[in-house]
Amino acid sequence: MEFSTWLAFFAASWAISISPGPGAVAAMSAGLNHGFRRGYFTTFGLVLGIWIQVLIVGVGLGALIATSATAFLVVKWAGVAYLVYLGIKQWRAPAVPLVAEADDGPLVKRRAMVLHGMLINIVNPKGTVFLLAVVPQFIDLAQALTPQYLAIGATIGFTDLVVMAGYTALASRVLGALKSQAHIRAMNRVFGGLFVLAGSFLAFFKRTA
Repeated sequence: MEFSTWLAFFAASWAISISPGPGAVAAMSAGLNHGFRRGYFTTFGLVLGIWIQVLIVGVGLGALIATSATAFLVVKWAGVAYLVYLGIKQWRAPAVPLVAEADDGPLVKRRAMVLHGMLINIVNPKGTVFLLAVVPQFIDLAQALTPQYLAIGATIGFTDLVVMAGYTALASRVLGALKSQAHIRAMNRVFGGLFVLAGSFLAFFKRTA
């Protein structure tokens, strides 16, 4: 990949990362519930999900999802169901900060957050279709494809790590300002509603969009 081509994709990847979506909601929800240091593990999962999306596009499965009505619908409704489930779970969360105070079992909780972030991006066919439309524009078929896809994955992974850090930090600052159960309950319902809203938008997303 030529440096000028990579530079163009680097600029595009910032727009991809900054654009609001389920990933941004997940990062902010993690920051609200767990604070920055622990909540940022969700971003690691989001990046893993993006890399899997790039791999799907790279091996041609993205084209199958984009062109097969059945495959697209299966992945789409799985994504809708998962986002709505997360919304209901957040809405009904206890009106107390979920920051872990004990040292027992932190690895399990962190792994769960990584898995949570990864699933959000994996079951989002809109991301696959979007990457399928964007990535080929920066691929030089006359050169080896693997290094180019590695560069693309590393680039978008880097921008997402930076952008989602901002989202997580912003929400974690809100965490410190919440002084009452009513405030915490309200924020839980706001983020729960955002997850459901993201799922609703995904429900209306079509292959031809």
